[in-house]
Amino acid sequence: MEEFERELLWQKNRYKLLLQLTERLHSVLDVNILLGELNVSLKEIYPDFSYNLLLSQDTHKHSDLPIIDLEYDSENITAINAYISGTIQFETCLDSLHAIIYAPLIGKQGVYGVLQVIAVNTPEFPNNEVEFITLLAGAAGSAFENAQLYQQSRREISNLQLINETSHRLNSNRRLADTMTYMSEQIISSFDAQEVGFFLLSGNQEKVKTLPGSTSYFFTNQAQIYIDKIKEKIQKENDSLFIGDINLQEKNRIASFHSIIAIPMIESEDLKGFTIIMHQKPYFFSFATFQLLQSLVYHSSLALTNSMLREELERVIITDHLTKLQTRKYLDERIQCSMKEDLEGCFILLDLDDFKEINDTYGHQVGDDVLIQVANIIKSNIRGNDVGARWGGEELALYLPQVPFARGVAIAERLVEKVSKCSGPCITVSCGVSYWSKEHQDSYKCLFKRADEALYNAKTTGKNKVVTQEVLITLNEGTLT
Repeated sequence: MEEFERELLWQKNRYKLLLQLTERLHSVLDVNILLGELNVSLKEIYPDFSYNLLLSQDTHKHSDLPIIDLEYDSENITAINAYISGTIQFETCLDSLHAIIYAPLIGKQGVYGVLQVIAVNTPEFPNNEVEFITLLAGAAGSAFENAQLYQQSRREISNLQLINETSHRLNSNRRLADTMTYMSEQIISSFDAQEVGFFLLSGNQEKVKTLPGSTSYFFTNQAQIYIDKIKEKIQKENDSLFIGDINLQEKNRIASFHSIIAIPMIESEDLKGFTIIMHQKPYFFSFATFQLLQSLVYHSSLALTNSMLREELERVIITDHLTKLQTRKYLDERIQCSMKEDLEGCFILLDLDDFKEINDTYGHQVGDDVLIQVANIIKSNIRGNDVGARWGGEELALYLPQVPFARGVAIAERLVEKVSKCSGPCITVSCGVSYWSKEHQDSYKCLFKRADEALYNAKTTGKNKVVTQEVLITLNEGTLT
């Protein structure tokens, strides 16, 4: 009778411990913390047993717990049977007298894994132990399901916020480069992608342009093998790509990136471009990531297309159709803005010498070609923030913000030399150079006037030369004396 009472007390304490464990597990809404709690409890309940948790790879991030990835091609058939059937399974190792029990972690919506308990020097588990382990696995499965559903709901909210914020950003009339950079940062942050690329198709979908905002890797030669392959597959399949381990040879060596997701950008059923994210590890991206990126790109495609069309329209408005230099109106605005914000700047007014003779001798088509040649020389000799513009007729202009006077003169002289050497039929140009700085009160009208007068002096004193405002002032002073 006394032994029976001790057994009853022991069972009572065990079930009390189980109740406490159940309450503790259900109070945790983080899967990884829950697994840690379960591990501690198993050590407390079964100090003499060995145990493992068999879980799918996408349900945990722990590496320091007795967790085994549950795979369908596993040799552990008993564990797979417990997972698929949702019923407890037994296994006995006769050589070493080990009894093994596989208890499925069951929730209301499914089975989330299997608890494996190994009893050393035990031929089989007693019925009361089987019942206790079954209840323990059920409590863990229910808590695991709650934690997963909670985290899933948080992810869904986060995903909707990401799509909403990105769509709002895309529709806020920001510059395309800023928008794409924002999207790239969001994708890297949300998906842990190592490389992100945005690509626009043109020329009957043959040419691929890498858009600003793509990570720097996609502007290298090494990335071209991926861009070409993805473009080919998207055009062929006309659908998104989810590649766990791509098989490419990158210049006689194995490709650096294995996991790839590519989403086409489609507007009005036309393929406009595509987005690529990549990681070096095989099978790095989950299917949930693939679905979210699809939603993000699909929601963004129309806004991206509109943004690109808007900027293309802006470029047309501020670009001279013949020379592809900027228009005079755009030049005026840039100079006025620079004179408010910068410390100094140089203005160069350039005129093609004897241009009428070129038109009369060779025809206007050749004259246009010569004008384009000179414009191309200008474009190849200026920085990204400099402005080359068509002033009117055969007159062209350059504005160089934050450039000292001496350097501006040197640039003008280099242009004069290059035009005389590189144009065909050969033509020369004359330049007038003016300069401003914050040290002296000035206006952009006066800046233009000084350059125009210097150009006039260059044209009337021999052509094919550079005249500066300083030279002009010296000449005027000599005339006054």
